[in-house]
Amino acid sequence: MKFKSLFIVIILSFSFILSGSSSIKTPEEFFGFKPGTDRMLFDYGELIKYFKLLDKSSPKIKLEQIGISPMGKPIYIAFISSEKNISNLQNIKKTNRKLAIDPGISDEELDKILKDTPVSFLATLSMHSGEVGPSQAAPIIAHDLVTSGREDILGWLDNVVMLMVPNHNPDGMDMVIHHYWKYKDKKYEGSYLPGVYHKYVGHDNNRDFVTLTQTDTKAIAGIYNLEWFPQVMVEKHQMGSNTSRYFVPPNHDPIAENIDAGIWNWAGIFGANMIKDMTKDGLAGVSQHYFFDDYWPGSTETCIWKNVIGFLTEAASVKYATPVYIEQNELRGYGKGLSEYEKSINMPLPWDGGWWRLGDIVKYEISSTYSILKTASNHRADILRYRNEICRKEVERGSRSAPYYYILPITQHDQSEMVSLVNLLHEHGVDTYYLKSDVVFSGRKFNKGDVVVPLSQSFRPFIKEVMESQKYPVRHYTPGGKIIKPYDITSWSLPLHKGVKSFMIDKPSDEISSSLIKNSPDFTIRSSPSANFTHLIFPVRNNESFQVAFRAKSSGIRVERLKSSMKIGEEDYEKGSFLIKNSENSKLKKILSTLNVSPGYINISNKLKTVEFTIPRIGLVETWFHDMDSGWTRFVFDSYSIPFTVIRPADIKGLNLSGKFDVIIFPDARPAVLKKGKYKSGSDYFSPSYPPEYAKGMGSKGLKKIIEFIDKGGIVVSWGASTGLFMGEHEIKNSSGITESFSFPVSDISGKAKKSGLYCPGSFVKINLKKDHPLTIGMGDSCGIFFRGTALFSTSIPNFDRDRRVIGKFPKDKILLSGYCEKEEVLENKSVFVWLKKNKGQLVLMGFNPQFRASTGGTYKLLFNSILLEKLK
Repeated sequence: MKFKSLFIVIILSFSFILSGSSSIKTPEEFFGFKPGTDRMLFDYGELIKYFKLLDKSSPKIKLEQIGISPMGKPIYIAFISSEKNISNLQNIKKTNRKLAIDPGISDEELDKILKDTPVSFLATLSMHSGEVGPSQAAPIIAHDLVTSGREDILGWLDNVVMLMVPNHNPDGMDMVIHHYWKYKDKKYEGSYLPGVYHKYVGHDNNRDFVTLTQTDTKAIAGIYNLEWFPQVMVEKHQMGSNTSRYFVPPNHDPIAENIDAGIWNWAGIFGANMIKDMTKDGLAGVSQHYFFDDYWPGSTETCIWKNVIGFLTEAASVKYATPVYIEQNELRGYGKGLSEYEKSINMPLPWDGGWWRLGDIVKYEISSTYSILKTASNHRADILRYRNEICRKEVERGSRSAPYYYILPITQHDQSEMVSLVNLLHEHGVDTYYLKSDVVFSGRKFNKGDVVVPLSQSFRPFIKEVMESQKYPVRHYTPGGKIIKPYDITSWSLPLHKGVKSFMIDKPSDEISSSLIKNSPDFTIRSSPSANFTHLIFPVRNNESFQVAFRAKSSGIRVERLKSSMKIGEEDYEKGSFLIKNSENSKLKKILSTLNVSPGYINISNKLKTVEFTIPRIGLVETWFHDMDSGWTRFVFDSYSIPFTVIRPADIKGLNLSGKFDVIIFPDARPAVLKKGKYKSGSDYFSPSYPPEYAKGMGSKGLKKIIEFIDKGGIVVSWGASTGLFMGEHEIKNSSGITESFSFPVSDISGKAKKSGLYCPGSFVKINLKKDHPLTIGMGDSCGIFFRGTALFSTSIPNFDRDRRVIGKFPKDKILLSGYCEKEEVLENKSVFVWLKKNKGQLVLMGFNPQFRASTGGTYKLLFNSILLEKLK
């Protein structure tokens, strides 16, 4: 009887499992179409509804919210594995953490961990929202994994927990999908989404994984920095349509030199298995060692600096869900590993052309994902062992080889940027400490309270990478031949970019080590006032002071600025520092509660010479052409509570500019896009793939209105490529009604510099600043700027109602601070930051981005000072 009862229980249980799996709606049943079907897409809300259905219907999947997008949408992660692993997630999480950051695990404990702990594999999908394929494939992959009875898949799920982020960028996904729906079945089906597919930064969300400015970036980075510590990670992307069909690792040179060789080797193993398995599945055109280098941090794969085996894949794109037909002779290789589109070791099975569909992308995504799962499963114990081995290795390197520490003096030119840097390191899972007493090392005194970042930590590669200045690893295609140019930028040093003084300690020191006390996660430099005070004063050299001033003024609180530098009590305060009267105002108290750096608490009996702080009316020009630099500017302004109005170029000619704005800002955008709504290559213009109502520029009439705005007393601030708008001759009707032609006393010599060999692909360089000028208030005598060689200026002696001042120019030597620059000497003594006057108006031109990707806090004040210029009388 017992045997019979047990048999019945087993049969009933098995029947329940089968019926439970088969009762889960397939993606086709749920969405009403099979994902990947031509011209059919679901949006983010529908995607998450399906994952919630799976979560409710299967014990093999668990859905959790991990963050909020910049526009308020919830971001989710789906854990997919065996029922046993899903029920044990919290223990797996603890074990992952231990493997990642504990170098003291005994061999016995490690053997126990290796016996039955699954590999954690993170997959983040479609962060670039025009790259719809990975997220559209996600429901098929998830459904197959939780319902399949295939023996191999069941084995994978025993050995692997997949941590799938079904969509990395919910805001952008809905923007793109809804745009596609809007134009579907119409002439402009498949057209580009006007604007950025994000609240702020668009494609640059994959450049934010060092500075972590965006909430979606924070949510994803937190998975591997602080929470789950996965051992394997893939970020799934798409690329252009007319090249290989799919890219898998390994990447092309150059590669990051601070990364352990094992990371590259493991990425190669995963990539080799992907190209093998995908080819076996009949998927042609898979490439590797092609185009994409892995030198710079900032993408999601910044996880490799945290000892995660991380890589990306790239699928050839269609027009969202609209198929494209590609002729065989339209297929191209683009250098860096695939100079010709031919059979090669980097693409052993070329695709022959023809129709390419979203359904094809979905097939490639499924095949590549399953290959990663299989490789992680087959190498489970080795991958887990390696994770702890590299932890031990990096901690050991930090204790036995230079650098041993980085020390940030507590006294800085801009203390708020130093606090920001320390808290950013904490967000990256890095421990920081402070000195409990003064220490003298190699003849230099470090003071009590100075911040110390030891390198003897498991995330040593990241610490070293972001704390040192960068030196590009020059590699060549052939001996003595052309260099392999970088894919993106070449400098990301946090101390340099933030203008924070940092000292590298290249020898071990027991005195330093014995004086360390760990900082709290929320690091501040705050103190309470020692006595009653009448006013708070905020030093102009701190970026946070500008933030306070804008927030306070916007809240109706009176803010004043010092008209000259002065000593108050024991402290010196520079001209332009902000003054607020102490009060019980609840809005002021709220602002003060958010401070990272204490203000000065002062008593004033006599009236100081001040001027009331006012906020100008700001217009920010933003094109519809995926204008990321303007988006970053919007983000910085929102972060500092700076009010602004977005102006589209085509609207300029119809606006009363002087009646609406005091300041107009032109971020980095091409003059042809701003003027004509077209791209330009050489002397040829070509139209973009936007609906025509968005492909419009300001025209000559719009530019004329901008110049007249300046002539009437307006202020224009321009940087990067947009400075080209103001070169050459202009014709306006002046305030007297007379038509006049004139040129500003400046010209752009960047083209000439490039012909002389200048090549500066996003590097950090030094400039000297003009002292005692309104544009350099709060700055030192020199600073570093993020420079790409976009604009370089030569000024001339002006005529009539024009004038100019060189505000920033390159020194005569030692220009490069971090990154890479060819023919650096071409920059010597050249101007890159100029102020110009026309009648009663002012024009500020910068050949660099002062707010580059919200990562260059050291030059924010140049932007703030520009928008706060006093009008000429």
